[in-house]
Amino acid sequence: MNSRIVLSVVAGLLTLGQALNAAEEGPFTIKKNGDNYRVEIDGRLFTEYIPTGYNKPVLYPVIGPHGVGMTRNYPFKEVEGEAKDHVHHASLWFTHGEVNGISFWHNAKNTGKIIPAELVRAKGGRRGSIVSKNSWVGPDGKVICTDRTSISFYKAFGGTFVSYTVTVFASEGDVTFGDTKEGSMGIRTHPNLRLSNGKGVTTANGHALNSAGHKDKELWGKRAKWVDYWGKIDGHTVGVAIFDHPDNLRHPTWWHARDYGLVAANPFGIHNFEGKKKGVGDFKLNKGEQQQFRYGILFHEGDVQAADIAGSYAKWVEAVAVYKARTAEQTGNK
Repeated sequence: MNSRIVLSVVAGLLTLGQALNAAEEGPFTIKKNGDNYRVEIDGRLFTEYIPTGYNKPVLYPVIGPHGVGMTRNYPFKEVEGEAKDHVHHASLWFTHGEVNGISFWHNAKNTGKIIPAELVRAKGGRRGSIVSKNSWVGPDGKVICTDRTSISFYKAFGGTFVSYTVTVFASEGDVTFGDTKEGSMGIRTHPNLRLSNGKGVTTANGHALNSAGHKDKELWGKRAKWVDYWGKIDGHTVGVAIFDHPDNLRHPTWWHARDYGLVAANPFGIHNFEGKKKGVGDFKLNKGEQQQFRYGILFHEGDVQAADIAGSYAKWVEAVAVYKARTAEQTGNK
């Protein structure tokens, strides 16, 4: 990578955890809280990593600019003015609705669960970092596959940035991620960020835009590098953007992005999104293979233009490229 490209991402690198490899001293602290892990920025709660109690590990709550909650409270608690639908839309998560024919997206008798197997790391500093190993377990108790999930937290791009990377391993046998819209890297937003009211919600004032220029309800099923939802909460304009990394499977991904505040990056559900024959979006990992999924989630102030989401996405992609190049050089794998 030449010097001009490196210079172009210096600003992003300095804020993105000092080139993703920062010193230990910094604004993030991570404290054990029962079975959970509390992530604080300068002593104030940002989020809590909740590994058990739901059918997959989740982050809840997520505190954005001005101290406002950025995700729906249900099913963690019931709050007036929020919809109580889709109990499986639990704040912020990664999973999928059809893995070897089993749904890990829904909560029901015959659905699967992502169960923590090992906490590798939970450490603060200039960035916060939680790394875990997890087992995807079917309703019969058998492990279908495993993953290594790395969640890192940064002050970057004018807001708080979450790097969410999941590497799925076909450790037990062949694994097929099925062609369904019910997936995969998802968030259920605060009701004010919804595009429309309904089911008890009367405060929706959200707007949405993706990298391809689609707006609001047009986003569903479209392919894009990123999407952004924003609106006013407690008098402040705030938003959340989700970034799909260029190295991801089938980038730019499709988006299961609904008017009621569900936003999910999904590279598998092609038949739903494009009206094609069921199965065209299937993706198979043979036993022993692995697949990585890398996403960025930015909780920001202002609308999509004020937050420069397009610019932040480009800086993130370049910062990851510099980090990967440097890591390869250090390990001798140029």
